[in-house]
Amino acid sequence: MTIIVHHLENSRSQRILWMLEELDLPYAVKRYRRDRKTMLAPRELRAVHPLGKSPVIEDDGMVIAETGAIIEYLVGKADGRLGPPAHRDAVQRWRFWLHYAEGSLMPPLFVLLVLSRIPVLGKAAIKRFMPMIDRHLDYVESELTHSPWFAGDQFTAADIIMSFPLEAARARAGLDESRPATIAWLERIHARPAYQVALAKGGPYAYA
Repeated sequence: MTIIVHHLENSRSQRILWMLEELDLPYAVKRYRRDRKTMLAPRELRAVHPLGKSPVIEDDGMVIAETGAIIEYLVGKADGRLGPPAHRDAVQRWRFWLHYAEGSLMPPLFVLLVLSRIPVLGKAAIKRFMPMIDRHLDYVESELTHSPWFAGDQFTAADIIMSFPLEAARARAGLDESRPATIAWLERIHARPAYQVALAKGGPYAYA
């Protein structure tokens, strides 16, 4: 059965297309465009899931929301591919990054985006807020200095879920060549054939 991906342009759902390409699972994309004034998702997504957010997938009669939950579902569907490596420590690393991406790293990046749209007062708040983001980026840099991928020596879904916040940080939160291990990681994921195919299928995506 073909998985349906409800895909909002320039959003976190790009990671789900990428993962499906990596797993070579059949899928179809239903695209949604952001409101050009508010940049929010259209109301049509509420007909798919009450929160009206993306990503959302439909498969085998189920509607599944939340990036991490979708990724875990797809790992199970693919018999463990892109799941945690066999070693216990690597399993814990994989699980940590799967939750860290959306639970710890993404919230301050979202606050930064909101503050950037507030004239005058927003700029002052950003100066006080940036040290928190720098702490996260320094932590990620230190981890990637010790291994090429987030869960260790092999590419996994942990790398997929970490892509969006780090691409966003590259675009608007000061991630640059001063953190070479993270930049090298971004270059490695962007060079993956499945990433490039998913990018072509997903449409506009500002962070690639």
